[in-house]
Amino acid sequence: MQNALLIGLSRQMTLERQMDVIANNVANANTNGFKADHSLFEEYLNSNAHEDNFVGSDRRVSYVQDRGTYRDVGQGPLEATNNPLDMAITGNAFFAVQANGAERYTRDGKFTLSSTGQLVTSDGNLVLGNSGPITFQPTDHDINVAPDGTVTVLEGTAKIDSIRGKIRMVTFDDPAKLAKLGANLYGAGSANQQADAKSTVQQGYIEKSNVNSVGEMSRMVEVMRSYTAIANLLQQQSDLHKSAIEKLADVPA
Repeated sequence: MQNALLIGLSRQMTLERQMDVIANNVANANTNGFKADHSLFEEYLNSNAHEDNFVGSDRRVSYVQDRGTYRDVGQGPLEATNNPLDMAITGNAFFAVQANGAERYTRDGKFTLSSTGQLVTSDGNLVLGNSGPITFQPTDHDINVAPDGTVTVLEGTAKIDSIRGKIRMVTFDDPAKLAKLGANLYGAGSANQQADAKSTVQQGYIEKSNVNSVGEMSRMVEVMRSYTAIANLLQQQSDLHKSAIEKLADVPA
């Protein structure tokens, strides 16, 4: 009976972890460029049946073990904003930004201009081009971003485009290895940068979260039901244990 209690408890612990992951996905369903996380579990076998009359596989007890999470790096839907500073990447690349003195990466292309004319994220982090931060002049207008990330403007009364830089798009061999840093930013982690000529920038769009809200809510209900079912099973095992002790106590010495 103790093994049954331990097995049920191991499953409840993993369900709590799964609920945390689902809740975080639901909370970020409207976060630009957010990538959903999903839980991984595995079977853990342990020999806790100590009586000698248990043979073969009957001696093994199967627990549930939290193996970790994996990230869904699939493309989120694009939403048109008609804002010339909003950008979305089609492909696997990330925008490179400067945050707290270090290079970070994001899929959130909701950009704006700082008081000094530099292109920044909604949190004020500098958006990096191939030659550093992208800076506009006070007289710049008609901002245009080409699919390859080249930023051009019309300056003053000029009728010829002036280049202000090229949006730096960074691709990794395994985006799932990127480290989440919060505030919709990633660190390189153990992932390695690699060349990518396929990703393009779409001006006037932002990438929404790739979280499937309906699917996440369904999983949340499923987890809650599983947790309740296991709690009821554990209560039944506890009642059975208590009943056995009471009956043993009534046996004459």
